[in-house]
Amino acid sequence: MNKIKIIFGFIILSLFQQCYSFTGSSLTDEKTIQINEFPNNAALVNPTLSQQFSTDIQNRFLQRTTLKGTKQNPDILVEGEITDYSITPTTISSTTVSTNTGGTVQESQNKLTITVKVHYENKLHPDVSFDRTYSDEAVFNSNLSQSEIESSQVKIATDRIINKIFNDIVANW
Repeated sequence: MNKIKIIFGFIILSLFQQCYSFTGSSLTDEKTIQINEFPNNAALVNPTLSQQFSTDIQNRFLQRTTLKGTKQNPDILVEGEITDYSITPTTISSTTVSTNTGGTVQESQNKLTITVKVHYENKLHPDVSFDRTYSDEAVFNSNLSQSEIESSQVKIATDRIINKIFNDIVANW
């Protein structure tokens, strides 16, 4: 009797799996993707941003989907440019007690903003293609060095932008 229940359970599970995809992906017929390099056309240029962003977005799609990368006649084309990379002071500040002097220290903060224009072209389903601008920011203490900003804060902002792009293309929400 238990064997019959187990077999029946597997049959029901396989039927359910055929009716519903657990991935939540809107990509159904697409097999190949081409992601071109995103040149950095911002006024303030981070010398590693273009290559790092391009590599990170390619990795996201190739590792989290079944799409295969190609340079010829892709089903999906993703390209764009980095249009803004700026660091600006913010009005946010925090008061801390200094352990050295016992007094209060006013710490100022800066904001890193990165903006990316994206052209997404789905050759199999052109109605879902789009051109959009994505932007994100990271707020940090102004005492960080330029190399610390580029190694940590840039990664935070670009990961968020890549998540938004990926969700808009793959999840189609």
